Amino acid sequence: MKVSPFVRKLILVFGDICCIYFANSLAIMPILGNSEYKFNFEFLSILILLMFFMFNVYGLFSLVRKRLTDIFLNLLVATLNIYIVCIAITYLINELDYSNMTILVSAVLSFVLLGVWQYVCHKWEWNNFPKHHGVLFAKDNEKKILENKLSKTYGLENVLQDVSHGLNDNLWQKKIDENYYVFIGSSLYINEKEAILCYARSKKKQIFLVPTLYELACKNTGLLLVDDIPMQRVTRLLLTDEQRTLKRCIDIIIAILSIILLLPIMILTAIIIKVSSKGPIIYSQERVGLYGKTFFVHKFRSMKQDAEAKCGPVLAAEDDNRITKFGKFIRATRLDELPQLFNVLKGEMSIVGPRPERPFFVEQFVAQNPEYDYRHNVKPGITGLAQIAGKYNTNAYDKLIYDILYIQDVGVKTDLIIMLQTFKVLLTKSSTEGVQNIK
Repeated sequence: MKVSPFVRKLILVFGDICCIYFANSLAIMPILGNSEYKFNFEFLSILILLMFFMFNVYGLFSLVRKRLTDIFLNLLVATLNIYIVCIAITYLINELDYSNMTILVSAVLSFVLLGVWQYVCHKWEWNNFPKHHGVLFAKDNEKKILENKLSKTYGLENVLQDVSHGLNDNLWQKKIDENYYVFIGSSLYINEKEAILCYARSKKKQIFLVPTLYELACKNTGLLLVDDIPMQRVTRLLLTDEQRTLKRCIDIIIAILSIILLLPIMILTAIIIKVSSKGPIIYSQERVGLYGKTFFVHKFRSMKQDAEAKCGPVLAAEDDNRITKFGKFIRATRLDELPQLFNVLKGEMSIVGPRPERPFFVEQFVAQNPEYDYRHNVKPGITGLAQIAGKYNTNAYDKLIYDILYIQDVGVKTDLIIMLQTFKVLLTKSSTEGVQNIK
């Protein structure tokens, strides 16, 4: 029996709520030694509200085109966040007399029950999801790159059926007619994109567009009427005074709390670095910050002393022999970034923003794409949209697209979502892959 996507989503959400309810109920059953606790519907309401927020952040209300490993990883991080907040709430509200052990048991049971439920729903969603074919419009190197990326994307491995160079292909309209998905690369001319877009829309096709900076400039535009002529006001990619002030206040609060909570880990990391390899504990390096002003970013040293004495400035590579054994661990877990919390306190960085780069590489990137300088309109950050959506080896132009998307939507909500999603990145090994092998 076919069930509509809306009904399937309602069933998914209802099942999620039931899993939270049963997990909380089982955690306080007498069989587990918690007979002194009564069921608290206020606590359950808090759990469900947190579930709605965290599941929305980690995309757990939409399971189509997601690998099971990604679903379970998102679920693990979301569950941890939910119950960490709950533990904090129980300290603030005396009426919620749940012990930490009860909450821990509830968290484990929630993860198990939700994992089983999400697995069942994922299989159900995938069996009901229609299988369509697609056509790609792109040129030269981008065509090969997109073909490769689409073939590796879960749910799109066998979707691509046709490839076209654009309007020079006499059969481009026929290829759109025969396919459901239309992928448009950034390498096409604007007039070609417009023609393909208009025709595909007229045929009610699902369109995916790789944006250029021109297309991004058309996002979040305001309307200005010049007599009877509509004109779009393009954003200047600058923060307002209110945004800068609020962002700075949040940075200070989070940096202070993080330093207090993470101080034992930072001390232990410093000791291991000192004992395991020669050289300083802290590695300071010049980076480009707000409005192009340089500053020194601080990191726990993960490479051998004088690692670039012979090779000069080089981006870290996969299996880079300059990285120490302990350095591989702190880079993978992002522990090497913790001293940057002091950069945040000094006002040189923000918690969320584009990652700061060295002047040597900035000059190269700006020469290739002058728009790269736009990312310096905000303070650099410890984490950012490019870090949670891309990888270390994502090319500079694609990272720039992510950074501009962030600047256009900067705000407390956006920053909070990026901070929460950073926890997932910490558990994802592929996010730290190097750019190339160094011989």
